[in-house]
Amino acid sequence: MQILTPFFTVMRARQLGRQFRDIERSIRALPKRARDRLSMLTLREIGQASRCDFPHLYGTPPESRYLPWGQGTDLGYERGRSNNAEVALRGIALWLAVAYHETKTATQPNLQAQHRQLLQLLRELKEIHGNSTRDDTVDSWMQESAVA
Repeated sequence: MQILTPFFTVMRARQLGRQFRDIERSIRALPKRARDRLSMLTLREIGQASRCDFPHLYGTPPESRYLPWGQGTDLGYERGRSNNAEVALRGIALWLAVAYHETKTATQPNLQAQHRQLLQLLRELKEIHGNSTRDDTVDSWMQESAVA
C-alpha cells in the first residue's frame, strides 16, 4: 500500500486542482451580492464540518466512509455546476468546506499548495463579507478555534 499512496495523493491533488480552477472561475463570475451570500454559506459549512468526527468526510454518506477520500468535494462540485443559483452556491460552499478540511493537515507538497490556494480564495470571500457587514463574528471567520 505504501507504493500506491503517493500515486493516489498525486491523482487526488490533480483532481482537486482541476475542480478548484472551475470553482474559482464560478466564484469570480458571481455578482457581489451572491459572493457575500456564498461567504456566509461557506462559513456555515466549514463550521458544520468541523463539528463532525471526520471533517474531511463531511457530505459523504455513511456507507462510503471507507473510501480513500470522501465524496463531499465531488458532490459539491456537481452542485456548483448547477443552473439553479441557490443549488450552485450551496454546492460551492460544500466544496470549499470539504476541500479546506481535506487539505488542512496534508503533508504532501502538492496538497499543501492546494490548501494555500484555497486559503487565498477563502480570505477573499472573508474580505467581501467583512466589507459588507461589520459584525463580531466576522473577526473569528477563519480563526483556527472557529473551525477546528
